[in-house]
Amino acid sequence: MSDAPEARLRVHLARGVAAVAVIAALVTVGWQGYRAVLAQPIARVVYAGDLGRLPQSELDALTQAVLGADHPSLEGVRNAARLVPWVRDASVRRVYPDVVEITFTTHEAVARWDERRLVSREGVVFEAKEAGTLPRLRGPEGAAPRMVAELPEITQALAPVGALAELRHTPRGGREALLAGGLTLEIGRGDWKERAARFVAAWPRLPEEARATRYADLRYANGFALRKAK
Repeated sequence: MSDAPEARLRVHLARGVAAVAVIAALVTVGWQGYRAVLAQPIARVVYAGDLGRLPQSELDALTQAVLGADHPSLEGVRNAARLVPWVRDASVRRVYPDVVEITFTTHEAVARWDERRLVSREGVVFEAKEAGTLPRLRGPEGAAPRMVAELPEITQALAPVGALAELRHTPRGGREALLAGGLTLEIGRGDWKERAARFVAAWPRLPEEARATRYADLRYANGFALRKAK
């Protein structure tokens, strides 16, 4: 009778070893199958995700590059896909047996940075062109996230005077706002909201000749100064 527990234990161990062997075999077969898929030449490239802003010519060029490459890796295809204008990120997967699917996530532009770059809602400067009338940001390297964060408030605060065309940050942290009508506002550093509100409230009551100015300095404790543009 004493041999019965040991026999049962040997049976359980044998079953456990068999299960491990089966799992190992399945993993091996799965890996070999995956390698077989990767070894297949790519015959077609399909796209998914945010495609609305992506230039068709760039997608066609990416397709040709992928199809013309000699067994490109998925990481290599992803790196190439991320170079397409407007692309924030891309994921790539093989679809059995010979298809590569690339899924795009694109930037949402809120401003222009220069003649060939835009700024996303996350403050990322990326290379692309926008035909719309986005405001322009100008500032030191690395200032884009901070400028994007304050852009909506500044735009709304100055709206009664005019549409914001350009927001500038100086190397010392000062702010300048250029309105669509040509008026430049020197907002200054620190808390600008009270200064901007005081100017906006006073602007409609100014004489016409005063409102014909092209430059206003708001950096005064109890008022502002109007003068010709620099």
